Amino acid sequence: MKQGIVLFAHGSRDPEWARPFQRIAEIVGRAAPHCAVRLAYLEIMRPSLEEAVAALAKSVKAIRVVPVFLGQGSHLKEDLPRLVAAVRGDYPGVEISLEPAIGEQPRIIEAIAALIAGGGTA
Repeated sequence: MKQGIVLFAHGSRDPEWARPFQRIAEIVGRAAPHCAVRLAYLEIMRPSLEEAVAALAKSVKAIRVVPVFLGQGSHLKEDLPRLVAAVRGDYPGVEISLEPAIGEQPRIIEAIAALIAGGGTA
């Protein structure tokens, strides 16, 4: 059975803001073909976390929620755990795990620093 991954981002009124997240979702989907990947947004944009989990819960038994935020602000410390607890209650047969902000991973921090120190884009 496939595993689900929800890439959870903040959301914006500008639809172009989502392009990097859409690209990340495409790459993750190709790199992990055993996973069903969905984007979800905290506010303004859709799908919401609830909508993304509902779509995945039909075909998976486990879902990883991966916040694509640079750091653990109040949205990730307070809002997201409440949202995850709510969807866990809606889908008791699905294991839903919440990971730390991707931007706090050492390899991400090192990659950002290397890109900045290199003086440009890759």
